[in-house]
Amino acid sequence: MSWMVTGGAGYIGSHVVRAFRERGIDVVVVDDLSSGHRSFVPGDVRFVQSTILDGLALERAMEQYDVTGVVHLAGFKYAGVSVQRPLHTYQQNVNGTASLLAAMAERGVRNLVFSSSAAVYGTPDVDLVTEGTPKHPESPYGESKLIGEWLIADQGRAAGLRHTSLRYFNVVGSGSEELYDTSPHNLFPIVFETLLTGGTPRINGDDYATPDGTCVRDYIHVADLAAAHVAAAERIEAGEPIEPVYNLGSGDGSSVGEIMSAISRVTGIAFEPEIGPRRAGDPDRIVASGELAARDLGWANRHSLDEMVDSAWQARRAAAEAALAD
Repeated sequence: MSWMVTGGAGYIGSHVVRAFRERGIDVVVVDDLSSGHRSFVPGDVRFVQSTILDGLALERAMEQYDVTGVVHLAGFKYAGVSVQRPLHTYQQNVNGTASLLAAMAERGVRNLVFSSSAAVYGTPDVDLVTEGTPKHPESPYGESKLIGEWLIADQGRAAGLRHTSLRYFNVVGSGSEELYDTSPHNLFPIVFETLLTGGTPRINGDDYATPDGTCVRDYIHVADLAAAHVAAAERIEAGEPIEPVYNLGSGDGSSVGEIMSAISRVTGIAFEPEIGPRRAGDPDRIVASGELAARDLGWANRHSLDEMVDSAWQARRAAAEAALAD
């Protein structure tokens, strides 16, 4: 028996794969490598290169590897780009999820952990987001994740699917020097690339209603996130009660200014970030409560801000050194 991890060659997915293996659970990775990396998947892990839109390939893999559950991370994850590519976003995230659910139904696979997103909340008007906070997604990406949750809930009612969806904000850090965030749209990779090329990082606005004037966001360590996915999978497979949705949040958050200070402190690279204009639609503060996930999944943000920065920086430096060695 094994669990399938869709998107398991990506930054988050590859950490989930390692977390499963640490628990002694066999996994099979399905990834089309559109944004993932084959090198992120351990050589002894079974790997299927396929899009989740290919239902027959999913069915074959489920049958061949005796899959009993799925952690679904595959998808198009760039909220900003989704505004320019809505049809592509819906095809990958909505049609892809429907394709996966159909394959699971065909093969009798009834356990699912869905990697959703806090983007479903849009710009909440509360200081602390809970699972009951109204959902107002502001991009095709956020909308596609909410639709994915609806599809899964409907299938749960129709076919007895045991499931939960995990919503989270900004994922950072690294659990292994072999794995790092390669997204061109995320804060840590953007700042690291700027520093490695001799540039000066930039903050978009410093006049927000926060203690230091910069936006406050929820940052969680990728290894803690991965552990929560596995805990949810184990709870579902054991038939234990589980909520349909959990927020994975820190409860307090960090400002962009604090992130910049931590990066300078940890890397030893002194810099004063440039201050640019605000970006349209950036709220002052978005932070989520993780109380439900702490109760049921043992969720905790176990890494300090400096530890998050240090692990991410070490992994990025290791990648840079490996590229030079090649």
